[in-house]
Amino acid sequence: MLHLIKLSVGTDSIEDLASWQTERLAQMKAAGEKKPRLFHRTGQKPKRDTDLLDGGSIYWVIKGMILARQKLTGFGEGTRPDGRPCCLILLERELIPVRPTPRRAFQGWRYLEADAAPPDLGGRVLDDLAGMPPQMRKDLAELGLL
Repeated sequence: MLHLIKLSVGTDSIEDLASWQTERLAQMKAAGEKKPRLFHRTGQKPKRDTDLLDGGSIYWVIKGMILARQKLTGFGEGTRPDGRPCCLILLERELIPVRPTPRRAFQGWRYLEADAAPPDLGGRVLDDLAGMPPQMRKDLAELGLL
């Protein structure tokens, strides 16, 4: 299994990313799309697409921390707002919180091997983290306490 990792530019939290994606789907529906789909545009289709679609996810880096993932559902051809062709990375709707993990900025997307991916959070740990301010989560993760 293989994953992608990508910066979520302009978002401050998992909740912010979820809100942005919900709004994007609502806009598509309002524009008349019968089955709006969630996707991320990228310039190049990943060459290892078969490995990615075997249970892979896109891991989102928010404010210097890997905080969530979304399962990949496929790839498609699309168009950028300026008319140039692009690849659409198709995503499931659910954002799955993961153990906050520091990650430096980078451009584009990168492959992320399964053994390097942070584990999912669940249950009480997730509830506790959801109540923490984002900076506190980041500080605790940098100290290795999360």
